[in-house]
Amino acid sequence: MDTADQLASAGTFQVLKLPLGFIRVLEWLFAIFAFATCGGYSGQLRVSVDCMEKASSNLSIAIDFSYPFRLYQVSFEAPACEAMRRDRVFLTGDYSSSAEFFVTIAVFAFLYSLMATVVYIFFRNKYHENNRGPLIDFVVTVVFSFMWLVGSSAWAKALSEVKLATDPDEVQLLISACKLQTNKCGSVHGPRWSGLNTSVAFGFLNFVLWAGNIWFVFKETVWHKGGSKFASGSAEKQTGTFNQQPYNQGSFDQSGSYNSQGNLGQVSDYSQVGEPTSYSNQM
Repeated sequence: MDTADQLASAGTFQVLKLPLGFIRVLEWLFAIFAFATCGGYSGQLRVSVDCMEKASSNLSIAIDFSYPFRLYQVSFEAPACEAMRRDRVFLTGDYSSSAEFFVTIAVFAFLYSLMATVVYIFFRNKYHENNRGPLIDFVVTVVFSFMWLVGSSAWAKALSEVKLATDPDEVQLLISACKLQTNKCGSVHGPRWSGLNTSVAFGFLNFVLWAGNIWFVFKETVWHKGGSKFASGSAEKQTGTFNQQPYNQGSFDQSGSYNSQGNLGQVSDYSQVGEPTSYSNQM
């Protein structure tokens, strides 16, 4: 039974037990996890500047950053180790394009998966009407699979650069007081990356789900059904042709009978001609 027939015969919410509906629900859930772990991230690192003049030192400088990771806009105040003067220091790098692209894909994937699940449950007949629904569903699934792969790869690369730009040892190089050997600079603690690492994992997991669902959506299209009908029609045609060509034994028997009767006729003619000859000899 095709998935289309299963969808038609299944109950309202029984559709979610089929691969097509069940994977759509998983796509919906994992899309939420993807954009929540990335779009909701905020991190902090702390560095220390120990000046020769202890009064100017600051042993815990907090630097906060968050999504969309426009680090060039993140600033903090660090002691210059000259009297009480302080310098404003800015981080470097802009990784907003990759992060926003990843989150945008996740949001639209969430919306489409939710809409497709609702259609599967409540509008099954409309979905298969004129075969437009499965075709649109198939094209969108292929596009989202490709976009998940591109977006997750881009975000994974950008995340590695964000980690480097927010490394406390790299941030110390931006502070002018840390360039003097008379001052001592160090890192108190670095950012926690578990949330962003999880977002990358969810991105590639979404790619696997969408790519795997291509086959189940393709089974709903006329391309798959047309190929199946063509294959079954060809098999039936070959079977019918084989059955219409039996072994023609009757013609062989008729020809053999005809030849046997002809030989018997020749023998009888020969015997009729020979009889008068033998009678004349007797005379």
